[in-house]
Amino acid sequence: MFKGRRIIAGLIFVVALLSIPLFYNLGKSNKGPVINLDTPAIRQLEVKECIESTEFMKANHMKLLYQWREEGVREGKTEYINSKGKEYRLSFQTCLNCHYNPGVKTSDQFCVSCHNYAAVKPNCWECHLLPDPHTE
Repeated sequence: MFKGRRIIAGLIFVVALLSIPLFYNLGKSNKGPVINLDTPAIRQLEVKECIESTEFMKANHMKLLYQWREEGVREGKTEYINSKGKEYRLSFQTCLNCHYNPGVKTSDQFCVSCHNYAAVKPNCWECHLLPDPHTE
Protein backbone atom coordinates (compact mmCIF):
# COMPACT_ATOMS: atom_id res chain seq x y z
CA MET A 1 0.00 0.00 0.00
CA PHE A 2 2.71 2.47 0.85
CA LYS A 3 4.57 3.48 -2.34
CA GLY A 4 7.15 5.73 -0.73
CA ARG A 5 10.03 4.70 -2.98
CA ARG A 6 8.06 5.49 -6.13
CA ILE A 7 6.90 8.81 -4.76
CA ILE A 8 10.43 9.83 -3.74
CA ALA A 9 11.84 8.68 -7.11
CA GLY A 10 9.13 10.65 -8.91
CA LEU A 11 9.84 13.79 -6.88
CA ILE A 12 13.58 13.50 -7.57
CA PHE A 13 12.84 13.10 -11.28
CA VAL A 14 10.55 16.16 -11.37
CA VAL A 15 13.03 18.32 -9.44
CA ALA A 16 15.85 17.20 -11.75
CA LEU A 17 13.73 17.94 -14.82
CA LEU A 18 12.76 21.40 -13.56
CA SER A 19 16.37 22.28 -12.68
CA ILE A 20 17.78 21.55 -16.16
CA PRO A 21 17.49 25.21 -17.32
CA LEU A 22 19.25 26.38 -14.16
CA PHE A 23 22.20 24.04 -14.63
CA TYR A 24 22.28 24.63 -18.39
CA ASN A 25 22.81 28.38 -17.89
CA LEU A 26 25.05 28.13 -14.82
CA GLY A 27 28.22 30.14 -15.33
CA LYS A 28 27.13 31.73 -18.60
CA SER A 29 27.06 35.48 -18.75
CA ASN A 30 23.91 37.20 -19.92
CA LYS A 31 24.82 39.54 -22.75
CA GLY A 32 22.66 42.60 -22.96
CA PRO A 33 21.05 43.89 -26.13
CA VAL A 34 23.15 45.31 -28.92
CA ILE A 35 22.37 48.99 -28.79
CA ASN A 36 23.27 51.06 -31.81
CA LEU A 37 23.85 54.66 -30.79
CA ASP A 38 25.57 55.41 -34.08
CA THR A 39 22.75 57.22 -35.83
CA PRO A 40 23.28 60.13 -38.23
CA ALA A 41 21.74 62.57 -35.73
CA ILE A 42 23.92 61.40 -32.82
CA ARG A 43 27.07 61.58 -34.96
CA GLN A 44 26.36 65.27 -35.58
CA LEU A 45 26.06 66.14 -31.89
CA GLU A 46 29.03 67.87 -30.30
CA VAL A 47 28.10 66.61 -26.83
CA LYS A 48 26.70 63.06 -26.87
CA GLU A 49 24.05 63.19 -24.16
CA CYS A 50 20.36 62.41 -23.94
CA ILE A 51 17.76 64.72 -22.43
CA GLU A 52 18.60 63.28 -19.00
CA SER A 53 21.50 61.15 -17.71
CA THR A 54 21.96 57.62 -19.02
CA GLU A 55 21.18 56.13 -15.60
CA PHE A 56 17.98 58.17 -15.34
CA MET A 57 16.86 57.22 -18.85
CA LYS A 58 17.51 53.50 -18.29
CA ALA A 59 15.44 53.51 -15.11
CA ASN A 60 12.78 56.10 -15.87
CA HIS A 61 12.27 56.57 -19.60
CA MET A 62 8.74 55.21 -19.54
CA LYS A 63 7.83 57.41 -16.56
CA LEU A 64 9.20 60.37 -18.49
CA LEU A 65 7.21 59.44 -21.60
CA TYR A 66 4.03 59.07 -19.51
CA GLN A 67 4.76 62.45 -17.90
CA TRP A 68 5.20 63.97 -21.37
CA ARG A 69 1.92 62.44 -22.50
CA GLU A 70 0.05 63.83 -19.51
CA GLU A 71 1.60 67.28 -19.80
CA GLY A 72 1.47 67.51 -23.59
CA VAL A 73 -1.88 65.95 -24.38
CA ARG A 74 -3.90 66.66 -21.29
CA GLU A 75 -2.36 69.90 -19.97
CA GLY A 76 -1.30 71.48 -23.27
CA LYS A 77 2.36 72.00 -22.35
CA THR A 78 4.86 71.94 -25.20
CA GLU A 79 8.27 72.16 -23.50
CA TYR A 80 10.18 69.94 -21.07
CA ILE A 81 13.00 71.41 -18.97
CA ASN A 82 15.55 68.79 -17.96
CA SER A 83 17.61 68.63 -14.76
CA LYS A 84 20.28 70.88 -16.33
CA GLY A 85 17.76 73.55 -17.33
CA LYS A 86 17.78 72.79 -21.06
CA GLU A 87 14.44 72.87 -22.93
CA TYR A 88 13.13 70.09 -25.16
CA ARG A 89 9.93 69.80 -27.18
CA LEU A 90 7.36 67.49 -25.56
CA SER A 91 7.09 65.02 -28.40
CA PHE A 92 7.88 61.39 -29.14
CA GLN A 93 9.66 62.79 -32.19
CA THR A 94 12.23 64.37 -29.83
CA CYS A 95 13.36 60.82 -28.96
CA LEU A 96 13.16 59.53 -32.51
CA ASN A 97 15.24 62.43 -33.84
CA CYS A 98 18.31 60.80 -32.28
CA HIS A 99 17.34 57.21 -31.60
CA TYR A 100 15.83 56.32 -34.97
CA ASN A 101 18.19 55.43 -37.79
CA PRO A 102 16.49 55.39 -41.21
CA GLY A 103 19.28 53.19 -42.61
CA VAL A 104 18.54 50.33 -40.20
CA LYS A 105 15.58 47.96 -40.40
CA THR A 106 12.88 48.57 -37.80
CA SER A 107 13.58 45.37 -35.83
CA ASP A 108 17.16 46.52 -35.12
CA GLN A 109 16.30 50.02 -33.91
CA PHE A 110 17.49 51.30 -30.52
CA CYS A 111 14.20 50.99 -28.64
CA VAL A 112 13.06 47.76 -30.33
CA SER A 113 16.24 45.83 -29.46
CA CYS A 114 16.06 46.83 -25.77
CA HIS A 115 12.38 46.04 -25.43
CA ASN A 116 12.85 42.66 -27.12
CA TYR A 117 15.72 41.86 -24.74
CA ALA A 118 13.64 42.82 -21.71
CA ALA A 119 10.56 41.01 -23.09
CA VAL A 120 8.55 44.21 -22.81
CA LYS A 121 5.88 45.17 -25.31
CA PRO A 122 5.25 48.91 -24.99
CA ASN A 123 1.99 50.31 -26.31
CA CYS A 124 3.68 53.32 -27.96
CA TRP A 125 3.26 51.82 -31.41
CA GLU A 126 -0.52 51.64 -31.12
CA CYS A 127 -0.58 55.37 -31.93
CA HIS A 128 2.95 56.19 -33.13
CA LEU A 129 4.42 54.72 -36.29
CA LEU A 130 8.08 54.37 -37.14
CA PRO A 131 8.79 55.28 -40.75
CA ASP A 132 9.56 52.26 -42.92
CA PRO A 133 13.14 52.79 -44.20
CA HIS A 134 12.48 50.54 -47.20
CA THR A 135 9.69 52.71 -48.61
CA GLU A 136 11.63 55.95 -48.62
